[in-house]
Amino acid sequence: MGVLACLSATAAVVAFKVHTVSTGPVPGLAARSASVTANVVITDDPRVRPHRGGIARRDSAVVEARMVSVSAGTARFAVDVPVVLFGSGEGWGSLLPSQRVRVQGRLGPAEPGELTAAVMLVRGPPRTLSGPSAPQTVAGALRAGLREASDVLSPDQRGLLPGLVVGDVSRLDDQVKQDLTTAGLSHLTAVSGANLALIAGAALALARLGGLSLPLRALVAVVAMVGFALVARPSPSVLRALVMGTIAAVALGTGRPKDGVAILSATVLGLILFDPGLARQYGFALSVFATGGILVLAPPWRERLAERMPMLAAEAIAVPAAAQAAVTPVLVLMSGKIDLVAIPANLLAGPAVAPATVLGFAAAIVAPLSMGAAQILVHPAGWAVGWIIVVAEHAAEVPMATIGWPGGPGGLVLLAVAAVTTWALLRGRARRRIVLALLAGALVAVLVAGPVASRWPPPGWLLVACDVGQGDALAVSAGPGKAIVIDTGPEPGPVDRCLRDLDVRQVPLMVLTHPHLDHVGGLEGAMRGRAVGAALVSPGRVPERESARVSWRLRTKGVPEWVMPPGTRWRFGGAEITVIAPSSDAPREGPGEGAIANNASVVLLVRWFEPSGRLLGSALLAGDLETESQAVLSRLGVPPVDILKVPHHGSGRQDPAFLAATRARAALISVSAVNDYGHPAPLTTYRLSRLGMRVYRTDLSGDLAVTAREGRLGIVTRKG
Repeated sequence: MGVLACLSATAAVVAFKVHTVSTGPVPGLAARSASVTANVVITDDPRVRPHRGGIARRDSAVVEARMVSVSAGTARFAVDVPVVLFGSGEGWGSLLPSQRVRVQGRLGPAEPGELTAAVMLVRGPPRTLSGPSAPQTVAGALRAGLREASDVLSPDQRGLLPGLVVGDVSRLDDQVKQDLTTAGLSHLTAVSGANLALIAGAALALARLGGLSLPLRALVAVVAMVGFALVARPSPSVLRALVMGTIAAVALGTGRPKDGVAILSATVLGLILFDPGLARQYGFALSVFATGGILVLAPPWRERLAERMPMLAAEAIAVPAAAQAAVTPVLVLMSGKIDLVAIPANLLAGPAVAPATVLGFAAAIVAPLSMGAAQILVHPAGWAVGWIIVVAEHAAEVPMATIGWPGGPGGLVLLAVAAVTTWALLRGRARRRIVLALLAGALVAVLVAGPVASRWPPPGWLLVACDVGQGDALAVSAGPGKAIVIDTGPEPGPVDRCLRDLDVRQVPLMVLTHPHLDHVGGLEGAMRGRAVGAALVSPGRVPERESARVSWRLRTKGVPEWVMPPGTRWRFGGAEITVIAPSSDAPREGPGEGAIANNASVVLLVRWFEPSGRLLGSALLAGDLETESQAVLSRLGVPPVDILKVPHHGSGRQDPAFLAATRARAALISVSAVNDYGHPAPLTTYRLSRLGMRVYRTDLSGDLAVTAREGRLGIVTRKG
């Protein structure tokens, strides 16, 4: 009867919600794709998505809101329905939940199955009508204070500390973000039930050290989480996580996990009745499963571990392990992968979470009163955050840190079979020893034999075109541990990975052919942990905003910025690099700003010499040149080379005379398998083949290495 009553109540609420969002003026206007002006109330933090690729940065935002009025022509309606806003440009990231704004744009139908009345494509920035509520205002001030206090830390630490404490990832380094994701630590920057449960665990441990009773321990944990949720902004997602974390804290603090499971079940039912859309959200499922794992699995695991270690250590291990084990089935459904390093990474990073969170939270509270005192608190918090960053970085480098796994119901069945098999194998002491010995042997094989078998980079590599997606990033060997880096791709992670694989620790010269995001977006990754001597840039400053950002980043790293005329030459070991174009007085030509910037690309001639002085081979690295500048070079004289880095990812804007004049035997194209530009153009690859060039593409073959063997150049692809 109880189950039937719950099902009936849920069905009634869902039916009411569906009726609300599918009837009325807003769905009708959305069906006609009407242009409207609307007043909306922001209901959750805007999700700002940085633009990756193309000419310059233009962030987009997805914002959940409640529409309270809408005007279409002369008709005006008072409504109260949920909508999703899609905006771009500035003005979105600073919005807080509870703010009322006015937006203009076009309505469209919501996704089928979503409890949303419509989606709205917003034109222009939002116009603020009222400020946030008092709790949101306080939260915003405390978050801003924490960001300011964190400025005394290194860039990677100042980005992660606010993310760890309040979920503010606005300044999180892209490489750190990628490492956290690979290591299974990304939950630390999201205010979730699992994250709050970890904070509650730290509060419980401190309360136990203080000799408090069980009820007082639970109270301390709840107070800590309420304060945390206030600073993290009391948005709906944060409040849901607070409910989950409170259940786990009360259950663990009172030692009554069974009651906690009952309360969790009732809470899940209540939240779904309040917001049926939660049933479709993976984030809500992760919070529920993590909390359930902590309630059901953590206590017995803690007791078993306590037989071999102190209780505090046992609890520190049991809580994250139980949470990770519980959410693994959901992760399999969601992403089709299993994070093998997640549990050990969480165990290593876990001890640093509590001091970083407590000290960061204290700094946020103190900052409005005394910034100096807040900065004193931030320094030790930075040490703890630094340890988390180190753990994430090393965990992300472990081979097979994440493995693919079948998704869907079949993947869950396979996971269940694997879990039962593992449990059966580990039941006896002798079996455990055998399994551990086999795992140790497999680990040695992966860590030692794997790199030997992979043989990357190939011996004698001279140039590598890195597979960075839709963008360019190349490395020219300048001696052991050194390379000249030409462009950095659209994101920091891929270029950093490529340079790490090549064991590049020093960059005597970095060349940024032109300030488009797919060539300079990964600048941070290329400079990460590497000494950079100088940066050669294009005399063209289009687009100005991205060019200014690059200049600012180079200045903050103390890297001089050079503009050199054609004919400038450097020698690095056996490699000689000569600037071919552009000259500072060259006319800026092209149909539009993007083509003008492309035609101002720095063009390099690379020649390699043997120790005896004999020319070994050469390559022309042509940036993103388009037909106008290619034609100019053809008239001035194009040096014949062995290898051509095809301009502009093999686009269709190629001058046939230029391609023929290079007389290259091999053509390298840096391109993504999925791109919106149609690169490489079939006509371009056809022309290259007709000219006798063998075409190599990063989307098909991964990293491309030019090598020297027996006095001749060769090309080795990473994918065979």
